[in-house]
Amino acid sequence: MYLLLLAIIYIAFISLGLPDSLLGSAWPVMHKQLEVPLSYAGIVTMIISSGTIISSLMSERVTRKFGAGLVTAVSVFMTAAALFGFSISNSFILLCIWAIPYGLGAGAIDAALNNYVALHYSSRHMNWLHCCWGVGAAISPYIMSYCLIGGYGWNSGYRSVAIIQIILSAFLFISLPLWKKNGSGSKNGNGEENDTEIVGLRQALKIRGVKLVLITFFGYCAIETTAGLWASSYLVLHRGVAKEIAAQFASLFFIGITFGRFLCGFISDKFGDKQMIRYGLTIITFGIVLIILPIGTNITALAGLIIVGLGCAPIYPAIIHSTPSNFGAENSQAIIGIQMASAYTGSTLMPPVFGVIADNINIGLYPFYLLFFAALMIIMSEKLNRTIAAAK
Repeated sequence: MYLLLLAIIYIAFISLGLPDSLLGSAWPVMHKQLEVPLSYAGIVTMIISSGTIISSLMSERVTRKFGAGLVTAVSVFMTAAALFGFSISNSFILLCIWAIPYGLGAGAIDAALNNYVALHYSSRHMNWLHCCWGVGAAISPYIMSYCLIGGYGWNSGYRSVAIIQIILSAFLFISLPLWKKNGSGSKNGNGEENDTEIVGLRQALKIRGVKLVLITFFGYCAIETTAGLWASSYLVLHRGVAKEIAAQFASLFFIGITFGRFLCGFISDKFGDKQMIRYGLTIITFGIVLIILPIGTNITALAGLIIVGLGCAPIYPAIIHSTPSNFGAENSQAIIGIQMASAYTGSTLMPPVFGVIADNINIGLYPFYLLFFAALMIIMSEKLNRTIAAAK
């Protein structure tokens, strides 16, 4: 039963990644058919992100009431319904309306699943599960590409992923008894009825160290999304790298994260979450330094980008997995929900902020922008370690 549920959770993490890269791969075609500017993709993304932030903050209350299994199943179904809605949308307004359940479903499943895994499974599974998210995010552009090249249209790409999500949702509903046997949602980490008071946002923020971990998580997501989004532009416009090569290395950044999480799964239980975060930050800083180095060749900058991706690999899973240990199992769902909200805020706001810097100052500040957040993370994470140690 334990292994069967774990297999279902692995599949669920793949499904988490499936929708995330669909809009980016389809939008060059979508915006023309919907007769809206290219920049309107940002509006859809903001609506989705707002939904994920809201549902992440609500995850504590919802998961305690209905259980992680039911929340996950319903959230996947909501995402599937939204994706199907995208596939039948013939106007930008309809797309924006369907983006609301898309975001609400994505945030709820993210918070509920991450907390469930943090409570019930080892660190290696957290790394491998987030690796599976990367697999899902990598697969969906190929599904969309196949539909576009085959002449089926972007609508078919969304419909195909929606069908996959609906099938997965059915499996999750069937598997609900397994979640209950393993201790889920309305029960605490030991499988006992959880009658502790619901932890509200204000109450959670008063817990020692929570604000520090939120800043750390915010900084991580700022690095990951800014590095991935602006890598190609920086390499082309500032370093003079050919567009084709720059695009390839920008994609290798994300491959580095996914492959890095696969490798981290083999060593994370040995070294522990705290050390994995330290190792990750050290590797990120080294990669950024390689990008900055004023050497005549661009090889160091290209290699540095991949190394930053590898350094990012263990940090997200380690922060999530350490939450019950750092703040208590009874507080973990609320805090992980807030962490997800902080993460989505960082990934939504910080890349556009750098865009303003690139437009008005110089895109050459790209590695220094990343270095600022790396330094912020190092300071906050080490301060968090001292705070947690003092509390224990």
